[in-house]
Amino acid sequence: MFILELLESKRGQHISGEDIARRLNISRNSVWKAMKDLEKDGYRIDAATNKGYSLCEDNDIVSVQGILPFLSKKELSNNIHVYESLQSTNKTAKERAVSGAEHGTVIIADCQTEGKGRYGRKFYSPPGHGLYMSLILRPERIWFATPTLITAFAAVSVCESIEAITEKAPQIKWVNDIYLNGLKVCGILTEAVTDLESGNIQWIVAGIGLNVSTPDFPKELNTIAGAVFASVNPSATRNRFAAEIINRMVTPEYQYGNHEMLDQYKKRLMMLGDKVLICSPQGEYTAVAVDIDETGRLIVKKDDGEIAALSSGEISVSPKLS
Repeated sequence: MFILELLESKRGQHISGEDIARRLNISRNSVWKAMKDLEKDGYRIDAATNKGYSLCEDNDIVSVQGILPFLSKKELSNNIHVYESLQSTNKTAKERAVSGAEHGTVIIADCQTEGKGRYGRKFYSPPGHGLYMSLILRPERIWFATPTLITAFAAVSVCESIEAITEKAPQIKWVNDIYLNGLKVCGILTEAVTDLESGNIQWIVAGIGLNVSTPDFPKELNTIAGAVFASVNPSATRNRFAAEIINRMVTPEYQYGNHEMLDQYKKRLMMLGDKVLICSPQGEYTAVAVDIDETGRLIVKKDDGEIAALSSGEISVSPKLS
């Protein structure tokens, strides 16, 4: 057990230097040096005479040791990899998947320099505020057979994680965005590789970008993007959110069957029954969002009465439609 893991497991509680030294079989001087190293890394340590050392509650540095106390199974931490900065967690996860990384491998970065959303759009990923993570999923270990269902499953997992930690009620905008109070707080990008001969999916990478606390958004995002906590001092850590999402997406006991999962997805879905603007490769048109089918496609009724099932594209409610 490392010092950070010990402090995280007792976050907010003081542990004497003597007790730490005894547990880790190191000298008191080594304990003191380790605390100084943690402080250099940005951790706030409360050192009190006759009480010992405590990791302050407001530390929000993402680490494997910080995620560990919230995991449903300790062994899940063996496949979690945390980086200070990456071009893109999806990019790194895909490289690991090609190299044979196992189901449940998780790539997390404090910031992304080239974070991407759907259609190659840039995803704003500043340090210190968001949770940027990608999970490698192997088809034989999950219930869902299509990328659309995987995206829906990820959206439900994020919503349930927010609900478990806060009293907030997130909503899903088909197919891959999470909203709170009318602002986007999370985007999901699912990428899969299919075997050309068999047509079977070999692996899926589910990328999740969750704004936990509010950064200084670029001007163009001020009226579009939000965060779970509308401040720079969140009441829950990014480590907690990471663990909740990992628990739900990786361990079978948290997974629903197809119909149950789609029920959970649908009950949080925005815009059902509303007239929406649909942007697709074939152009823009208006329709009423009617339902979700068994594969996660959006069922819409066009103005001419035609029923269509959408597996891709974007929808929005435009002021001119209301």
